[in-house]
Parts: sequence; C-alpha cells; structure tokens
Amino acid sequence: MIDLIFIRDILLPPLLKGVIVTIELIVLSIPLGLILGILIAVGRAYGNKIISSFCSIYTIFFRGTPLLVQLFILYFGLPSIGIFFSPFVAATIGFILCSGAYHSEYIRGAIQSIKSGQMMAAEALGMNKFKAILYIILPQALRRAIPGCSNEIIYLIKYSSLAFMVTCVELTGAGKFIATRYFRYTEVFIVVGIIYLLVVTVVTKSLNSLEKKLKIPGLG
Repeated sequence: MIDLIFIRDILLPPLLKGVIVTIELIVLSIPLGLILGILIAVGRAYGNKIISSFCSIYTIFFRGTPLLVQLFILYFGLPSIGIFFSPFVAATIGFILCSGAYHSEYIRGAIQSIKSGQMMAAEALGMNKFKAILYIILPQALRRAIPGCSNEIIYLIKYSSLAFMVTCVELTGAGKFIATRYFRYTEVFIVVGIIYLLVVTVVTKSLNSLEKKLKIPGLG
C-alpha cells in the first residue's frame, strides 16, 4: 500500500528541489544545444574543407560515445590536466555538446532537403553566401527539422537524470537519496517516474503546437 503521508511530508520536498535543478539543466542545455547544432550543421554543409572536417569529427565523437562517458571525462577526467568544473556546469556542458551533435544531423538533413536552386537564386539577387544561408536556407531548414529536434529535446529531458552520476543532485539524484535512506525504492521511483512523465508530456504538447504553427504549407 502506498504511504501518502510519506510521499507528502518526506518525499516531495526534496524531489521538488531536484525538479528545480533538472529544469535549470534543461533550460540551459536545450537552447544552447540547438544553437550549437545549427552552427555544426551549417559548418558541415557550407564550410570549407577544414571546417567541414572538424564538424564531422565533432559529430562522430559525440554521437558515437555514450553521454555518460562524456560526463565522466568532463567531471573526473579534465581535473587531471587542471580543468575543473562544478557538477552542475560539467553536466550542462556535457548535455549541450551531446545534444548539439544530434541536433546538427537533423538540421543538416533539413538543409540538404532544400533545393540548391534557392541558393543560386539568392546569389543571383545580390545576396552573399552568409545572408542567403541566414535568411533563405535556415528559416526553411529549421521548420523542417522541428520533428527531429523535438525528439532530441525529449531525450535530453530524460538524459538529464545522468547528471546524478557526476554528483549533480537533480530529480533522480534526490529520489535516490530518499530511497536509500528509507528503503522505499518502489514508492520513490514511481513518483520520480510520474514527475518525468508530466514534464515530458507538457514539453511534448508544446513542441507539437509549435510544429503545427510553423508547418510549411503544402509540405508533407
């Protein structure tokens, strides 16, 4: 039987503090990861050989290695060469770098789906390459990439639980402390799961509304 008094008086207060940390991680990581993804995607699609190669290597590394390993390198590995991050900063940087790599692939695919004639037409009208990308290509590509990027944002919300592995006490970490202290693992992690479900549901509905609002008429 679920103990409602335990949940209300003992479990929820620390979980709510953990939720605040989780939200802070998400609020910082999502926009910065998206911006990084845009830069990497444009670099791969339109950069010179050096820039394109760098962006490709970046994407291969951060998509090909586990996020947990990346967090361990940032928090436990870098101090050996004199670089120190707090748990929160290390987790945030890790989420941004990893998320940016995945966003870049969605956006690059969207860029490649736009006909090359649009770039030629923009240049024929007197636009330089930078302005053509900024005002013609990217607005269309970002709208087409919304479904894929939305999926990555949802994953990032759930991946935020890995921050606890570098001692950043967010929602999952707060739940783990309470569960270990009171040996109430079932109740604790059911509540933790429900909170994640609520957050993901709200974000999913918001992203679906954004996708419908920005949908390109006649496309798909």
